Formats: sequence, structure tokens, C-alpha cells
Amino acid sequence: MPLKRLKRGARLSLARLPLLGGGRRLPPSPVHNVRDLWPGDPAAGAQLARGSLTWAGYTHPVGPGMWDSPEFEPAFREGLLGFRWLRDLRAVGTDAARLKARALVDDWLHHPAQSPQALECGVIGARVAAWLGHYDFFAASASDAFRQRLMARILVEGRTIAALMPPEQHGWQALAALKGLLAVAVAMPEYTGFLARYRRYIDSVVESQILPDGWHVERSPEVQLRALRELAEMRAMMQAVQHALPHSVALALDKMSPVLRAMRHGDGGLALFNGSHERSAALVEMVLSQATRTRVVASSMPDGGFVRVQAGRSLMLVDVGVPAPAGHDRDAHAGTLAFEFSCARQRLIVNCGGGVLPIWKEALRQTAAHSVVVVEGMSSSEFGEDGSVRRRPTHVGVEHAVAEGAHWLNLSHDGYHASAGVTYYRRLYLGGDGEILRGEEMLEGERELAFVLRLHLHPSVTAVEGPDGSILLEAGEQHWRFRAMGGTVGIEESVYHGGPAPRRALQIVVRVDPAARAGGQDATAPPAEGADTHDVTLRGAGTPGRVRQVVRWALRREKLLLLA
Repeated sequence: MPLKRLKRGARLSLARLPLLGGGRRLPPSPVHNVRDLWPGDPAAGAQLARGSLTWAGYTHPVGPGMWDSPEFEPAFREGLLGFRWLRDLRAVGTDAARLKARALVDDWLHHPAQSPQALECGVIGARVAAWLGHYDFFAASASDAFRQRLMARILVEGRTIAALMPPEQHGWQALAALKGLLAVAVAMPEYTGFLARYRRYIDSVVESQILPDGWHVERSPEVQLRALRELAEMRAMMQAVQHALPHSVALALDKMSPVLRAMRHGDGGLALFNGSHERSAALVEMVLSQATRTRVVASSMPDGGFVRVQAGRSLMLVDVGVPAPAGHDRDAHAGTLAFEFSCARQRLIVNCGGGVLPIWKEALRQTAAHSVVVVEGMSSSEFGEDGSVRRRPTHVGVEHAVAEGAHWLNLSHDGYHASAGVTYYRRLYLGGDGEILRGEEMLEGERELAFVLRLHLHPSVTAVEGPDGSILLEAGEQHWRFRAMGGTVGIEESVYHGGPAPRRALQIVVRVDPAARAGGQDATAPPAEGADTHDVTLRGAGTPGRVRQVVRWALRREKLLLLA
């Protein structure tokens, strides 16, 4: 390993030397254009033109010589050094924005950052792809001297990426690195080593990240979108120069796109699992249109560990997998068996989201931020100080049956076995018309435990307690009624971080506290009103001599419901 690092360091040192061209003449401009495919944010661009950048939830003034400022947080610095914000200046479209972009790039060319983050291959890949993707915007009309400096630097950056191969980063950032390497190969085809290096590593990187069913190994719709975006850009570059797309990339695009479509709600945004945000429906659609021409929606996702259930106009998405494996789990959430539920374009039951700032990211990883049972205040997975998953469920049971348009899910996991000595069973039923959703939550162990069923509501949903103990929900023009048996039902405050900032929301809670229960409702009472015992009784669950605690609930759409 030390020898490997030594060789890598030597290659990197040689790569950073300027203009070791082997006698080849540096092109005065890109031989082939590399086009940035994605829209920028004109508001963010206008802010940047005035001298301030907002990235990853942080805002700092930016100007000459600020690249290594110690005030910058790592997430902000990564965004700054990646230059993706050039598309925001391009979206402004004014000469002032053009000159601002040129000035910032020129300052980098004279005083490049020296921080370790600046030399991460994913950051370099993003940076060089951004420079080439916006070349016509900020560089084409610049002086010859500026363009010469830029092209010389692009050559050095390309060599740096090549020296850092294979990428040490395991996530979608490795794809960003290879995209940058390909961008240099397209812009400078005379330097054939760049394309050869790209082709040498692209297959292994893609195959290590994309599971057989098309899911990215991190199991996050957000990462699915980002990885697909990087691959779509590779496809566009290859098409521009009429090169054959590597088979691994073509296959990944075909398999990943249906998965991303499957994880969209009716409003077009993404479901909130494992650190995801809703994202713009237009952006998601644009990425999909660049990735593939088909509109297939994945019907089965066993490797990624998700179930998609649709009936009528209702959609339920359920996390039925263990958290991502070691090396890919820094953003994994403790949301095993959590679900989201929407009807038409209206989100009803959600997870709390991914957060932006570290304090929110950490809080929203916990099981309590998901629509699922929380046992004695613990999470079903536990995280280490480095952010990796230290304890996780080892087995998740999944059975999915369909009859006459109705869906039954029998689910279980052992994430609480080590910490509390119980197995968690969840039974979900969605009627064929999509207007009745029923659930049964059961803990089976050696003793009774306190637990809470949390069903987080989208901020657009209003909830009030009805006179009969039910919960009345109003969501736009939709009205729903929630009932539960086996615990104390209530409404509590929640938070929703499906966008750039947290929003106030509500959650339905059903609490079971054996210590406080005295003369309360029996957990083995009949199902909630309108439920069918066959629909909600767990199959294959229950061991003689073990203690079982059960909560049964139902969410039914009402044709007309006036909230008091």
C-alpha cells in the first residue's frame, strides 16, 4: 500500500507540471464543444454577480484570492471549487455576469486553491467539465492570453485526474471525475491518453456502483439523480464526437432511468429516502430525457430494496432494504420499513427529508424522522462518529401479494433485536381503488416495550382531532380520516426538509407505553373501523411464548369532509 501511494504521488507531481506536451501543440480552444446540459438559477447567479455565493446551506462573499479561505465549511468549499455555479451566472446572461465568470476563472488560473479538497478527483472533474461546458459563455470572447492560460490549465487538470485513477472516492463523485476526464479528451482529442484512461476505468467504476436492478448502491433517489446526470453528460459528449458509448454506461442509463421514474411522486419530485430532497420536477424530467428516450417505470427493485405500490391514483413507496454497505453509507438513514404515500399530485405521508446543514442531516438520519415505528426512542440503525452505519438490520423480510388491484405487504426487520430484543413486523394494505390504506405494526420479543408509530405529514396537509378520536386530514381538495387502535393517538409538530430549508409540519403519532397503561385499550382489540381482519393480520409472525404488541390503523379517503 505505501508503494502504491508513492507511485500515485509521483504521477500526481508529474501531472501538475505545466505543459509537458511531448511536442504536441496546445489547441487555442476546445477542438469539440462540451455543452453543459442543465439550467442554472438566475437568482443565484445574480447574487454571485454581486459577490456572494450560497452553496450547501452556507453563504459567503467570494472574490479574488478567496479559494483557500479558512472560513469556508467543507461542503461550501467543495461547491466553490467545483465551479458548477458557472451555470447560474450563465442563466443571468448579462455581460456583467460573463465578466464575473471570467474574472473568477482567471483568478483561479493565477492563484489556484492548494487545499486537499481542490485535488479530489471528483472536484477536479466537476471543475474542468464546468470550464469546458461554459467555454462559449465566459472564454470564447476573451483575450488570446486568457484562453491560452485556460487551455493550459485544462490540460494540467486532465492529467491530474488521470494520475488519480482509479478514483479513491466510491460515490457518484467518481463518476464526476471520469466525466471531467472525458471532457478533456473531447476538447483535446490529440492527447489520446485521456480517452484511453477513461475507457480503462469507466466500466469498473460503473459496475461497482450500479446494482443489477438499476439502483445506485447508496440507495438514495438524490444520488440516483446525480449519478444519472453524470452518465447522461458522458453520453452527450460521446454523441458530440460520434464515439461509441461504453457498454457499461449505456446499460446503466437504461437500468437507472426506470428506477428514478419509480421514485417520483405524482408532483414529479423525488421521494425522501436516505438524504434525498424533492428536487425540481422539471430538472428530474430533463435528466431523464437526456438519459433515455423510453418512459419505463421500474416495477421491481429487489437489489435496491424498495417496493413501489400503485392503486388508483394513490402511490406508496416503501424502504424494504438494509442501509447501504460500508463505504457507501455516510448518508444512509435509519429508515428501514418507512414509507411515503401520495394521491395524485398531493403528498400525504412523508419522511422528513435530507437536510442541508450538518446538524439537520444528522438529526434527519434517525428513525424518528421517518414514517415508521420507533422503539424506546432508539433508531433501527446506529451511526458512528465518522458518519458510517455502525449497527444495522441484518435481515429484512418482504412479501408482496396482489389481488384484484389491492396490495398486501408483509414486512419485518431485526434492527431492534440487539438493542431491545424485539423483531418488528409491519403489514400494509392498499385497496384497489387507492382510497384505503391500512397498517398493522407489531413488536415481538421477551417483554413489553414503549414504542411510537410516527406518520409524518407533508406541510400542505392540515390535521385536526375529530370528536370520535379519529384524525381528520385536509390536503388541498382531498380529505382523509385516520383511525388507530392499540395506542394513544395524537397530533404533534414535525419538520419537513424536502427543500433547501426546513418547514414546519405535523405528524400523527400512536404511542404505546406499557408502564403508563392502566385500564387502557387492549392491543389485541379488533381492527380499526372499516378494516378487514384478513387484510391486516400478519401472516407467519408470532412465536408461542413471546410477547406481542400490536397497533392497527387505517387511513381512508372521505368524499366530503369539513374540518372544524
